[in-house]
Amino acid sequence: MSDCIFCKIARGEIPSNFVYEDENVAAFNDVNPQAPVHVLVIPKKHIASSAAVDDSSVWSSLMSSAVKIARKLGLEENGYRMVINTGEQGGQSVPHLHLHLLAGRNLGWPPG
Repeated sequence: MSDCIFCKIARGEIPSNFVYEDENVAAFNDVNPQAPVHVLVIPKKHIASSAAVDDSSVWSSLMSSAVKIARKLGLEENGYRMVINTGEQGGQSVPHLHLHLLAGRNLGWPPG
């Protein structure tokens, strides 16, 4: 989608300091962080939500990238959370699949 903010970030049309990038995935800090560490991991290809994923390699790319980022940031010792919101009632605010990597404080349960 040409007007998708995450697509624009992935294409470099909106400047961002990537925490991680490879051929399929880009990751950057959330502009409205909910924890001291709050990284968004997105597929570079536009996929509206988790409900629209039809290729299992998308999941492999997102999850393995999130784990690489967690290791790079030294989050393994104290732990971290990975969250994917789907749809309006699921809390998805941008219609592009994205994984939230959260860490740096005790995260409560149940969430929101």
